[in-house]
Amino acid sequence: MRVSLFTDTYIPQVNGVARTLHRFVNHLERRGIPYQLFVPESIEQENPFASNIHAFTSFPFFLYPECRLAVPNIIKLRQRLETFKPDLIHITTPFNIGLTGLYYGKKYHIPMVGSYHTHFDHYLRYYKLLFMSDMLWKYMKWFYSSFEKTFVPSLETKEHLLNKGFTSVDLWKRGVDCSLYHPSKQKTSTSKNKYTLIYVGRVAPEKDMATLRKIIKQLPHEMKRHIEWVIVGDGPLLSEMQEEFNNEPVTFTGYLQGEELAAVYASADLFIFPSTTETFGNVVLESLASGTPAIVSNQGGVREIVEHNKTGKVCEAKSPTSFINAITDLIQHPNKRRQFAQQARSYALTQSWEAIFDQLLLQYERVSFINNKKKHLA
Repeated sequence: MRVSLFTDTYIPQVNGVARTLHRFVNHLERRGIPYQLFVPESIEQENPFASNIHAFTSFPFFLYPECRLAVPNIIKLRQRLETFKPDLIHITTPFNIGLTGLYYGKKYHIPMVGSYHTHFDHYLRYYKLLFMSDMLWKYMKWFYSSFEKTFVPSLETKEHLLNKGFTSVDLWKRGVDCSLYHPSKQKTSTSKNKYTLIYVGRVAPEKDMATLRKIIKQLPHEMKRHIEWVIVGDGPLLSEMQEEFNNEPVTFTGYLQGEELAAVYASADLFIFPSTTETFGNVVLESLASGTPAIVSNQGGVREIVEHNKTGKVCEAKSPTSFINAITDLIQHPNKRRQFAQQARSYALTQSWEAIFDQLLLQYERVSFINNKKKHLA
């Protein structure tokens, strides 16, 4: 099996899709599976497997600047594909590099699979672009219609696409590194506040920062004076929120990764994540692996990660009151919080990247086998 991957997002970009694909590339290396990866610029110097990675000039996507739109060099790309001779093409984004992969997959009759990672239609409402929704979905349905399978990270996302008329949609769930994200990474707090609540993610409108801001402000005074907030991440609302909470116990760390991020998760009492736009929510699973119960929205893929009243709380979407009630309950009942923490860690231990990636490779083999069978029958 020889695999060509096309993506408009990859490390060092900072999002769940980029990190997942990087882990998958590492898995392909460990399994000895030949692959090539077509990505936006600024990758080759930073990856140990750079000989397999081909980067092209790119520019930021306006809805999501961390995702870059590449301008592929068609001649070089075609030459590399023809030399490599892939058995299967996996396209992970519906933008420029993805379109190029789609074109060559059709031209050379190579079986293709795709993956759908981001609800860009949900983002439109936060940027006052809802008028583009119908046009976006027409394009997305056309783009994904050429794939033997479209992989999604959650049942919620699968249902969303099926309702939009997509076909051949299958799950490709997400895992977590339980050795990196571990309760033992906890650091002793030097804060005078008794409890630490954290948010990890992009500091942007589509992550429902409006709800998070209200939660921080509307916490009862008696509780608020014992709580420190840590906001991990970067984005267009960062400077605005720093100014807004300048005189309150809210720390903005910017983007963190690796051991630094693991320490923040493990040192927190609760993880607060109000986003309603997630297809999955890797950060939620990382929090659970760290033994930190998560309080999340009942919309999007996150509700499939958190089991209500077992590993955290699932709250009414966009309701600060619902989130505040959940926070209050777990702060006031430390034994319950500790029990949730243990159960969160136990659940995360069942979500192995190794098993998830091997399952994806089995899906690849099935698609390739069925395609070869069709060729022989033709």
